[in-house]
Amino acid sequence: MASANWTPLGTEYYEKLEMYQLDWGDQIELSKFTVAAAQYGGPIALLKDDSNTPNVRPMLTVFTSAGKILSQLRWNSGKIKKLGWSYTEELLCVQDDGTVLVYDLSLNFLRQFSMGQETKETKVHDVRIFSSYKGTGIAVLTTSYRIFIVNSIDDLRIRKLEIPGADSAPTAWDIITMDGQSQALVAKRNELYLVDHGGQYQKQDIDLSQTEEAIVDMAISINNRYIALFSEKQVIWIGTADFKKKCDFKPKTSKKPTQLVWCGSGAVVALWDKLMLVIGRDQQYFYFNNDAAVHLVEEEDGVRIVGRDSVEFLRKVPQVTEQIFKIASMEPGAMLFEASREFDKQSQRADEYIRTVKDQLETAVSQCIQAAGHEYEPSKQRRLLKAATFGKCFLTDYNPEPFVNMCQMLRVLNQVRQPPIGIPLTYTQLERLTMPTLIDRLVNRKYFYLAIRICQYLKLPEAEGASRILAHWACYKVQSKGEDDEQVARAIADKLGDTPGVSYSDVANKALEVGRNDLAIRLLDNEPKAALQVPLLMKMKRENIALNKAIDSGDTDLIYFVLLHLKDALPKGEFFMAIRQLPVAYALYIQYCRQQSPALMEQLYDQEENHQEVATCKVMGSFKQERLEDRVAVLNEAKDSFTKAKNDFAAKQVEDQMKLLRYQRLLEEELQMPCQELSLHETIHKLMVTRNHKMAEQLRKEFKVPEKRYWWLRVDALAQSADWVELDKFSKSKKPLLGMEAFVDACMKYDAKMEARKYIPRVSPEKKVYCLIKTGLLREAAEVAFENRSEEELNKVLRACSTQDRTVEDQVRAYKQQLGAAVRK
Repeated sequence: MASANWTPLGTEYYEKLEMYQLDWGDQIELSKFTVAAAQYGGPIALLKDDSNTPNVRPMLTVFTSAGKILSQLRWNSGKIKKLGWSYTEELLCVQDDGTVLVYDLSLNFLRQFSMGQETKETKVHDVRIFSSYKGTGIAVLTTSYRIFIVNSIDDLRIRKLEIPGADSAPTAWDIITMDGQSQALVAKRNELYLVDHGGQYQKQDIDLSQTEEAIVDMAISINNRYIALFSEKQVIWIGTADFKKKCDFKPKTSKKPTQLVWCGSGAVVALWDKLMLVIGRDQQYFYFNNDAAVHLVEEEDGVRIVGRDSVEFLRKVPQVTEQIFKIASMEPGAMLFEASREFDKQSQRADEYIRTVKDQLETAVSQCIQAAGHEYEPSKQRRLLKAATFGKCFLTDYNPEPFVNMCQMLRVLNQVRQPPIGIPLTYTQLERLTMPTLIDRLVNRKYFYLAIRICQYLKLPEAEGASRILAHWACYKVQSKGEDDEQVARAIADKLGDTPGVSYSDVANKALEVGRNDLAIRLLDNEPKAALQVPLLMKMKRENIALNKAIDSGDTDLIYFVLLHLKDALPKGEFFMAIRQLPVAYALYIQYCRQQSPALMEQLYDQEENHQEVATCKVMGSFKQERLEDRVAVLNEAKDSFTKAKNDFAAKQVEDQMKLLRYQRLLEEELQMPCQELSLHETIHKLMVTRNHKMAEQLRKEFKVPEKRYWWLRVDALAQSADWVELDKFSKSKKPLLGMEAFVDACMKYDAKMEARKYIPRVSPEKKVYCLIKTGLLREAAEVAFENRSEEELNKVLRACSTQDRTVEDQVRAYKQQLGAAVRK
């Protein structure tokens, strides 16, 4: 009968399930070890107490919950005050100087941190490792009776809690998480205080049976809603976290319990050597006598009991299980379960049971499914699921999803509970832990194949499931010894292939961390993203390979990233030699230098004896020289370089530029006319504007400026200086090289409309309409266009008309009609 091993506790029932016969047999006597077991069926760490054996370092051993050894380490650091586990199953070793050493399941050192300088100086008196709203936290009580606390070992923000009466040690203390913050619950004999991070504390009103008795131990439930206190008069006080509801219980013992923990939130378990007392919140109790010392592990829904040769689990019987298996239960699930059993016997009573719950059949099926999830033995699970299947047959619109989900969860749970794996999770714990976290724990234990099969079975996305696990497997593979790099790289490539979500660069980085550089390079050959390859190759000092990979990718930013690193890392000569052989890299570097460092570009060309480009760089550099002598000196060097490059034209142009600079200096000295940054044409133009026509003519002859260009400059300069008389004289030269429309344009450029109209009579017929329009003489332009019989010119006049020129528009349209009539005739 399923309820045969149930033990009543008030109106509730408790049961003790056997999970494993431990692999370590009777070799372990727990009373001689410091024990730390992780929640959610996690591993067990044992530290042998060798204090009586001089010069012998204690042995630290990690086992699975089934007693299978995972790793061992001879402890050679400081004195350990507390062992504990983080939520991610990292082993936390807190030393007496406040240093916390963190290890993985294989006892590989991960990191360490300190709880502060004051802790180091005053030493640690006691430690609590707890679950906070941010993860796993640590609190230490120093010998100066101050508490230092971090709410997360991954976010080290140490806070100091000042407890009242710091002249004496607390008689008991623990950490409680309330309202999103962790607070210390501190007992100073019979007074109880709640201390927060701000240094504030509140004295709690608590009704002890004897007002003078000191509180010497306490336990806080996992959900932080209930508290148990043990007084020096052997009274156990049980109540809520707000200290309103309570009961007192006095066990028949004169000793302080070795452990005081909560079994879920319904009962307190007190342990004295081999006696284990279970006390309800209404003073009911029962007890067990163990054969040897045990260790209690507080879980979400019960207590895991680690003994010398077995692991058991004490829990409150789930309500749905009680509804089905309680004697004389009339619940729908109980009726359906009995109907299924009678059906297997081919008994007509099955029909009677089904008829009894025909209106509650869906509830009955749901109860059987839920009860199956809470069962630990597969045979009981099968019986309950079979009953649920039997009940489904009578439902026409039943949703099968809850049944399917439960079957999947139970199949996963039964696999991880197997002794070789040793994770004795319950369904309640799995709901709280979540499936992704369980998969992470399998990966941490190196059960890669099982983790992948679970992901495939549950049809999890590749990125969250198989791909991620394969990446972890590959990182583990590169750390294995005994295989050469080529074999490992081939095995990883064959297994991973083109699996989406797997980064070969991450695996290669892991290989680099363990000193396998050649393996890392082989792995990077499979990485499709150059942006992930290149930084790692540079980290390995393989800059040439990194540069080639960057060039092949076509990513200019990536190429520049490598080039600038090489420029800083290599001597200048070696760097130039390296990039000269790569045209793309060379061209990009030249472009970079042109914008950022012209001097460096000149050095590069000079090393290559590229005189043409060296000369170009010097010409560009000359414009940055402020002193004339320096500019001329640089230009002279540029001339020599052009000569070496056999570019006589460029050399002559540089020579003319030096000559112009000297002339400009002379002009500045004689005429007080700044013109140092002007070109030849601008200089001549400025001389004309200032009416230094003789000097302008001298420059024209010296630099052989073409006459037509000189005319353009003079016409523009005379118009700019408003020297209309001289402009008119110039227009009447014997051999004008420009048409009169040039004079019209120059006058209009400087808003001299009346001056511009003076030249219109002398404009050639084909340009006259253009000039009349430009000077605003639209009516005259229309008449000339009509005389020229040009419809195109008439259209130009029409486009130039504005709303004020209606009369002209009408005239133009009339001219166009006349022209059109003449054509038709």
